[in-house]
Amino acid sequence: MSKKGGSDYRMLSAKAVKVTVPVLAIAGWLATMVPSMAITASYSTNDYRACAGQLLRVNINANSASQACAGALRPRDLSSCVVSISRQTQISAVDALTTCRQARRPEDLAKCVVGISLYPSKEAANPAILNYCGRSLLPVRFGQCVVGLRSEIKFALNQALDTCISGSDTVSNLFTPSALPQVPAGASEFRPTFETTPIPTQP
Repeated sequence: MSKKGGSDYRMLSAKAVKVTVPVLAIAGWLATMVPSMAITASYSTNDYRACAGQLLRVNINANSASQACAGALRPRDLSSCVVSISRQTQISAVDALTTCRQARRPEDLAKCVVGISLYPSKEAANPAILNYCGRSLLPVRFGQCVVGLRSEIKFALNQALDTCISGSDTVSNLFTPSALPQVPAGASEFRPTFETTPIPTQP
């Protein structure tokens, strides 16, 4: 290779290095920024932000809202429960928040409370509805029971609540170990025996 050719090659290599270094530096900087940009961009749909905002709008104080949302498995479901109950019934958001936080399925709890409170007309604030729906393992089913019975039978609200919660307790007890038949103490357990004929051995 001639001296001129060698010097041209070295000049091109030097220029390539000068261009490559800034590009790599920018690429590295962008790579470090991607995770934080992804988190920042998701704030508009962040469940915790939505939860806190919804609770604040129904006059839950900031401290209670932050603790409730931070401790919830599904923050948006929690706040939706509180908002639905407070806006569609006479029950306050503060009272609803306590029960919604304890519910396994907050949205089902809200459906139960709202459904019972609106039938046959909007009930006055009745903490019993919130309490009974919170106690039920299947709040939507419980709410259907209360509304269904009251639509056909002249039941007072409290009577319907008591009747349906007793019925749901009976159903749930069918699946508990205590509901299985127990062998009385001292009684011998029946164990069937079967006579067998030994197979003769071949000579």
